[in-house]
Amino acid sequence: MTRISRFLILFGALFIGATLVTPQPAKAASEVKISTKYTPGTIVVRTGKRRLYYVTGRGRAIAYRVGVGRAGRQWAGSTRVARKVTNPSWINPYDKKRKVIPPGPRNPLGPRALALAHGQYAIHGTNNPGSIGGAVSLGCIRMYNKDVLDLYRRARIGTKVVVTR
Repeated sequence: MTRISRFLILFGALFIGATLVTPQPAKAASEVKISTKYTPGTIVVRTGKRRLYYVTGRGRAIAYRVGVGRAGRQWAGSTRVARKVTNPSWINPYDKKRKVIPPGPRNPLGPRALALAHGQYAIHGTNNPGSIGGAVSLGCIRMYNKDVLDLYRRARIGTKVVVTR
């Protein structure tokens, strides 16, 4: 027997039957200790921990929860931020027609993207906040939109990015 539920989304709240379910707020970025081998301004991604760190000072960083590449799509190494993109458009790599998805709620890149050198990967927002904390992407690093807006403001073109497992 199949059960069909009806729901209505109104002003960011989900109503199921007579019950109001409000979305859980994203966990805020937090200041943490990190290895002192990274210089201030470096972005460090630890895919196994599902965390991105923006180094703010000697041994200090801002930690953000992230989504990372799924099995077979994770990578490790060093690169740099090549471009900063406001309201990026997206092209589904599996779409043979190469249809461009403009900025907006259907666009999985969110409001900002930091394109990494060599052009294959980026650090970006998401239209699916439930994916943060998982191994879900084609290799890009996903962040909550509020967090990618904060990182976008802090990072510069040329910022070093270190990705470890």
